[in-house]
Amino acid sequence: MTATRIDGKGFAAQMRGRIADQVAALKQEHGITPGLAVVLVGDDPASQIYVRSKHRQTVEAGMQSFEHRLPSDASQSELLALIGRLNADEQVHGILVQLPLPPHIDESEIINAIAVRKDVDGFTVANAGRLATGQRAMVPCTPLGCLMLLRDRLGDLSGKDAVVIGRSNIVGKPMAALLTAENATVTVAHSRTRDLPEVVRRADIVVAAVGLPGMVKGDWIKPGATVIDVGINRTGDGLVGDVDYDSAAQVADAITPVPGGVGPMTIACLLANTLTACCRMNGLGDPEGLTL
Repeated sequence: MTATRIDGKGFAAQMRGRIADQVAALKQEHGITPGLAVVLVGDDPASQIYVRSKHRQTVEAGMQSFEHRLPSDASQSELLALIGRLNADEQVHGILVQLPLPPHIDESEIINAIAVRKDVDGFTVANAGRLATGQRAMVPCTPLGCLMLLRDRLGDLSGKDAVVIGRSNIVGKPMAALLTAENATVTVAHSRTRDLPEVVRRADIVVAAVGLPGMVKGDWIKPGATVIDVGINRTGDGLVGDVDYDSAAQVADAITPVPGGVGPMTIACLLANTLTACCRMNGLGDPEGLTL
């Protein structure tokens, strides 16, 4: 048996179509156009690719896209001043500062300078705290996309054993919070977890987010498990995930490929969060089918 490939690319395309329809309705019925501001500091090649893709997909969804590029030697105060202006700009409903930032800039201070209601990445302390305590929050885009794929594949996640490999603030911790809210039994594993393969073998759901190419082997996977591979690692063989796809696909029931799995969902969820932020700021109901 070979696992079913979970088509994140196709799911994301359908999602972007629903977003575009709701953006068009928002313009027609209320005269409002959601706006996303993306801030890029420096000239990191991977970041430039991501920013271009975000701009293109934002425009295709009918939203306004505002790009702000600062040189790599821009000061922290310059960046904070820009965020202050974007916080006050009524045309901007979502603000994303592309990470990583140059080493002389304090990432946490920059992230927490973003207005909570415009924090479409869900990285501020306020949104992270709301998510962790089960309150309405902006949910980080990658974990949100992972959860949507899991719900689509499995339906009810109640009682499932889930292992999240990785404890980052961007993916691991919010992913664990989302799965807990779905009534799964969640283990957060990491580099210091004892006998990691044995821990993973207990899981009905495995979410791998460690940034190590092919780390999770097929013999770590419980037969019939669902595997979500968040890793995007550039190697001599091209882009690969954190899971050894070929061996894992022989054991799992379903698995996301890399590329074409979680990656497209991240940008689709960014657009969804921007639309959600716009609706909330204008006293309208949340967009249909795009929030938790």
